[in-house]
Formats: sequence, C-alpha cells, structure tokens
Amino acid sequence: MLNTLLVNANVSAAKNNIIFGPINSRRFGMSLGVDLSPSAKQCNFDCLYCELAPMVTVDSQSIVISTQEIIRELQKHLDEKIDVITLTANGEPTLYPNLSELIDEIDKIKGKTETLILTNSATLVEESVFNSLLKLDQVKLSLDAISPDIFKKIDRPHESIKIAEVVSRVKEFSKIYKGKLFIEILFVHGLNDTKEEMQKLNEVLLEIDAERIDLGTIDRPPAYPVMGISYKELFEASHEFDKSLPIHIASRIHAEPNNAYYSDEDILNTLDKRPLTQDDINLLLDNDSIDRLTLLIEKHKVVKKIVGNLEFLVPMENEKRKLKKS
Repeated sequence: MLNTLLVNANVSAAKNNIIFGPINSRRFGMSLGVDLSPSAKQCNFDCLYCELAPMVTVDSQSIVISTQEIIRELQKHLDEKIDVITLTANGEPTLYPNLSELIDEIDKIKGKTETLILTNSATLVEESVFNSLLKLDQVKLSLDAISPDIFKKIDRPHESIKIAEVVSRVKEFSKIYKGKLFIEILFVHGLNDTKEEMQKLNEVLLEIDAERIDLGTIDRPPAYPVMGISYKELFEASHEFDKSLPIHIASRIHAEPNNAYYSDEDILNTLDKRPLTQDDINLLLDNDSIDRLTLLIEKHKVVKKIVGNLEFLVPMENEKRKLKKS
C-alpha cells in the first residue's frame, strides 16, 4: 500500500511537468513537448551521453501517467502556432504502455499540427510499438552504432536488446512508413567516431529510406565521463558517408569557425559532396567566399532545397542529375 501511495504521489506531482515548451527547434519547427515519464527516468538504455543521471535499465514503465491526463494537459497548451507535438520522456517514450491509444487521442485534437516521437529505436522489435509509430506524422530514430560491442559501450542497453534485430526493424520500418523519417547518430569521442564504425553505419543507412540523417555529438553535461567531437570532426565524418545520403550536421556546440578561402570550384565541389545549411557555410567560408556563393545562387549554379524543415544549398548540376535518375 505504501508503494502504491508513493507512486500516486509521484504521478500527481508530475502532472504539471507533462507538457513543456513550446520550443523553437531548428530541425522541427515550433515544438510542444509531451513527457511520457515526467516523474522518473524510465529507459531501456543508459547512454553514456545522456543528460539524465545514470539509472538501471528497464523494459517497461512502472510509473504510468493516464492517457486522459496527458490529453487534458495537452489541450491547455495546444494552439495553431505549434508545428509539432513531440512525444518524448525522461527515458524512452515508446515504453509508455498506452502509446497507440494516446496517438489516436492526439489525432482527434491536433488539427494541422503534426505528431513527432524521439525514440532510441530499440522497441521497434515489438509489433505493437512498430504499428503505433506508423501512425505518427514524423519519427526520429537514434542509431549510434552497428557493431554490438560499440553499441553496448555507448548506449548501455537492457540485456534483452540486440542491435542486429533493431537494425533489421529500422530498415523494415523505413520501407513502409509514410511520414517523415529522421535518423540521428550521436558521436562519442573514441567509440563510434572511427572510420570502421562509420563505414558500417554507412552500409546500413544506404538501406534505410530517411528524409534526413542528423550527425550530432555531446552538447549537454553527460551522465558519464565521456567527450564529444568537434564541429570540424563532424564535418569530416560527414564525408565518410555516401553523398547520396541526406546528411545534416546537427551539432554546433563545439563549432569553431574555419572561415577559409573557397573558390567557386571549391564551393561547388564541397556542396556536391555534402549539401550544407547556411549555418555550415558561415562556419566554413570567409566573407569573400560567402559573397562568391551569393553570386553562384544568383546565377542559379547553386539552389536552395528544403529537407525536413531545414534549407540546404545544393549545386544545380547535382539536382539535374537527380532529376534525370528519377
């Protein structure tokens, strides 16, 4: 009885923390967050880089907020300015046992606002979760490593989770999902930032149909004593992936301006290898080179392309090749 009272007290205290934001997300627009585990960390991973305190992994939630309570709180904050309702958690949101029902209820009140979930991908092996995520407008899946030993070191998963099974289900999900699918890779210095591991990731990503692939690194104080990599290293890492992949450098926390001279040919070659956002350009090019890029845009040698809420600069010749292939 005492344990039940404590759980009920925790749930009651957490009610006001279910909704957070809205936050203007560069990648997803104006986001209203929904925390499906507001009172405690409940996760099937104990990632080295997590900003939450270390915690023993679980494969289910023991403290559960009712669907009705979530919807009541969401209705108080939802308006037409919100681009996405983002399902997340102090831990893994797909461990929420009423996920399918919750998505259905959100669909009834969301209007034109889209639904998004941020998940570590592991529970896609469960048919119920797989089918629930198919109903969302946007899904972001994490995939930090392919090698079992590196996966275990970085993500510290629950003992039941096998990376090969997860990868197989991510591939399958990407082929039938009708919404916007994003993949996120978070690099940890000395673990998954090797050329060997990036090559394994590249091979898998070529079999996944994703709207965008975000490369990031540690940008908040981590749970364990690990380090991220620099923006320069992220930029170099991006070139380890096939140029057909929609790679985006998501992290800016370790960004040091390069501000180097780029000729017209250098600019076009760089953008051909990897389309870049204006933020990337401002870090890489000096002022004269940015002026040259502006002229290339005016001459239609470089065009702007929207991919998953972000604007990328792409050589016109690159786009022409893609149009011919299609």
